[in-house]
Amino acid sequence: MKIFLIGLPGSGKTTLGKQIATVLKIPFVDLDKEIERREGRLIREIFKEKNENYFRILESNELAAWCGKDREFVMATGGGAPCFFGNMETINKAGISIFLDVPPEEIVARIEKTNVEERPLLAAAGTDGLKDKIELMRTSRLKYYEKANHTFSGEVILAELLEAIRK
Repeated sequence: MKIFLIGLPGSGKTTLGKQIATVLKIPFVDLDKEIERREGRLIREIFKEKNENYFRILESNELAAWCGKDREFVMATGGGAPCFFGNMETINKAGISIFLDVPPEEIVARIEKTNVEERPLLAAAGTDGLKDKIELMRTSRLKYYEKANHTFSGEVILAELLEAIRK
């Protein structure tokens, strides 16, 4: 079984992904970390030295490589991964997709507790523009996220996710 968690930055993909992987006793994969490992540099450095389009190509290639593997895993995708190069279709062909639909206000509260500089698409917004940026991202990405096999809104409970996956 391949499980893909999708959603905006700060929606809980990594946190829930690790929990699901632990319960199911399968590996957890963070797509962004895999890109960093392969490239030998941080995502923010890739954005700075190249550009977003270059990063999206790397992201799509890494996602396709993982989808083609004959092994089970739980993956936290990057927030934009489903939105480029037919990646959402690739995800749905390879496994189960779960959209974590968290309200923008909650995402802002979560992101403000982290190092925003690690998130290249949000760093430029600053704290004053963060909510507007998140809402804009949600609006533009929702049509991709809604293609997920399952959607969970608000505070997601691990038991609910596991029940949906096992059906």
